[in-house]
Amino acid sequence: MSQTVSHSRLSRRRFLKLLAAGGVAAAGGYALFEYAPWLDYDQQAKSAQKPLDQGSPRPTQMREIVRYATLAANGHNTQPWKFALKEDALEIHPDYTRRLAVVDPEDRELWISLGCALENLLLAAQASGYAPEVTYPDTTDFIHVRLTPDTPHSSLLFDAIPLRQNVRSEYYGQRVESADLDQLHALSLEPGVTLRLADNSADLAQVLDYVQQGNLSQYADQAFLDELIHWLRFTRKEALASLDGLYTRCSGNPELPRWLGQMFVSGTTPQQQADADAKKLRSSSGAVLLASATDDKSSWVRTGQVYERLALKMTTLNIQSAFLNQPIEVAGLRGQFQSAMSLGTAQPQLLIRFGHGQALPRSLRRPIEQVIL
Repeated sequence: MSQTVSHSRLSRRRFLKLLAAGGVAAAGGYALFEYAPWLDYDQQAKSAQKPLDQGSPRPTQMREIVRYATLAANGHNTQPWKFALKEDALEIHPDYTRRLAVVDPEDRELWISLGCALENLLLAAQASGYAPEVTYPDTTDFIHVRLTPDTPHSSLLFDAIPLRQNVRSEYYGQRVESADLDQLHALSLEPGVTLRLADNSADLAQVLDYVQQGNLSQYADQAFLDELIHWLRFTRKEALASLDGLYTRCSGNPELPRWLGQMFVSGTTPQQQADADAKKLRSSSGAVLLASATDDKSSWVRTGQVYERLALKMTTLNIQSAFLNQPIEVAGLRGQFQSAMSLGTAQPQLLIRFGHGQALPRSLRRPIEQVIL
């Protein structure tokens, strides 16, 4: 769940020079397929986020609940989940073929992603007329949700599911209203999960220091860069072909032919990335740190639930947010960050910056046929 590389240092002059180096034919071919009218990215994104069909027969209803679950936040937009439809239950299984072996070697963020999907699933189930009962993966490798017929119950968080997104660009630098911050402080949590708001200069300076250290470590690691590039989608054609990954326009960056995008990402120095993310954090109103009492699958799932709940609440308040998890993803920094943020024995799980900014194109999702077991 880390940030994608910033493309802000690619000037128009340098871009044209690089295109010229690749030849006129390459540039012409790029323009031909990237601006073709049949590549309608926005239409595809909207189709994935259509309103929930709540009045359909039960089999269709179950698939609709799963579709809403897949709109959840997840690392690198890998969508690392599979769903099993049972007679009176739904199950969320990890898809380890989509794991991030370098940035998430213990599958911690993968299970957090499943927790995000669980939170959406619970909200969609309640809106569809079911009382859900969750069995966490303490002794199993999946999440079991029993569904009992009940009175439909909708909510503002449910309404926000198709609107939620990670906005990875710079924000406006405006303060979030204190009344809105109070609502974030009052967010309902899960057992063992804590939320700490960092919106003062001292805390933000501490966070900034560790984000920079994390970037310097990650961007000096070729394996990290290779994994990131694998999940980057530099053009609409790539994004529409895979329906996953990090499409560059969703981060406020330009579309580029893959050969040029790879060259750019590989050529980004650790310090350049650290400076880019520092600028993003300074443009934000504050940061939120989520931590858990223990460090196991169930705690990771519950952390994901709280994060998705937080992101949906922010969406209702027109607050944008994005991950800055570098201090937690780098093993050598996680313990130091834990101490610096005075967490005691609580384990840091997610770091999120927030503020007011402009919405960007939305990430795509695979059709539910590809995620149902």
